[in-house]
Amino acid sequence: MERGNSPNLQLQQLPLATAAVSAQPHTDSFSYKENLIGALLAIFGHLVISIALNLQKYSHVRLAGSKDPRAYFKTKTWWCGLFLLVLGELGVFSSYAFAPLSLIVPLSAVSVIASAIIGIIFIKEKWKPKDFLSCGLAIVGTYLLITFGPNSHEKMTGENITRHLVSWPFLLYMLVEIIMFCLLLYFYKEKNANYIVVILLLVALLGSMTAVTVKAVAGMILVSIQGNLQLDYPIFYIMLVCMIATAIFQATFLAQASQLYDSSQIASVGYILSTTAAITAGATFYLDFTGEDVLHICMFALGCLIAFLGVFLITRNRKKSVPFEPYISMDAMPGMQNMHDKGTAVQPDLKASFSYGALENNDNMPEIYTPATLPIVQEQHGPKGASAPPYRVLEHSKKE
Repeated sequence: MERGNSPNLQLQQLPLATAAVSAQPHTDSFSYKENLIGALLAIFGHLVISIALNLQKYSHVRLAGSKDPRAYFKTKTWWCGLFLLVLGELGVFSSYAFAPLSLIVPLSAVSVIASAIIGIIFIKEKWKPKDFLSCGLAIVGTYLLITFGPNSHEKMTGENITRHLVSWPFLLYMLVEIIMFCLLLYFYKEKNANYIVVILLLVALLGSMTAVTVKAVAGMILVSIQGNLQLDYPIFYIMLVCMIATAIFQATFLAQASQLYDSSQIASVGYILSTTAAITAGATFYLDFTGEDVLHICMFALGCLIAFLGVFLITRNRKKSVPFEPYISMDAMPGMQNMHDKGTAVQPDLKASFSYGALENNDNMPEIYTPATLPIVQEQHGPKGASAPPYRVLEHSKKE
């Protein structure tokens, strides 16, 4: 009887073993699908954000010189940009719920690439061939990031987040980060170390905590939508408060940096430092690279370096923005462009050694525009009875 039943038992166990083996590829394919969804949401969000910022920039440029400093509030272009900005931020926020933190954060390079391309097409910014090479490097780096990004997925439940929050790797990371933040803040406030690296390191350390909390909040909201309510856990509200607080302090330090340094420098250095800090935080809190092989980690690091280089070159090649100053309109003079020519021409840059208003020094200007000269003749003292004019005007021709 035992021998007769053994084949039946083996046949019954065979489908179970087959199902167990086939379950792993399905899980892997589902995790890759989540990675793709998160990456596409992040790319879409950053593209929309770049379009929104350029729309608002276009609105500001068109209204430059207006007597009302808030005239752009009355334009549809500016409000459309604001709506797209909110939509893009929602897309980026949603992407954290699907893909690992270390994959989503570096994709902010898409915003820099899109802003550069949109600036060429719509705002008519001038570009050189090396600028296209910089964009190509950033695109290659982004492709490597998506292809070799971490594939660790975990449901963002209250228990899992609490367990990660009290784990010793994250506690050690928090201790090091708090010490670094306090030292940098001391040198910045007390020693007046207003270096761009110091300020943006403060932003990056705060940004790493913002990224950790954003993923926790977005993940718990997604799990709650799927049917497992997580909003009744206190950890959700703790993460929400930390997310808002760190974001506000980030904005404060960024505003201070923008008053001291050019926006292109802030964009490049801030992207490199913030991405590095956020990837480190994701690796310690969410264990993003657990189970990944060395090749994938090395290729991911290579993608980060290439994206860093591309973003740095894109922002370095951009011209510094020149604030608007009132100038004299020269509509009557042929060949001189100004901002009132139906929006087709922009006031020329002040590059000449001698210039006034919107005019540049031009030695080839016609004779009709040559200023008249009034040479002064010194008074000649004659007899006391004779009076001489203090000066006289001589007529000079162009030949002289």
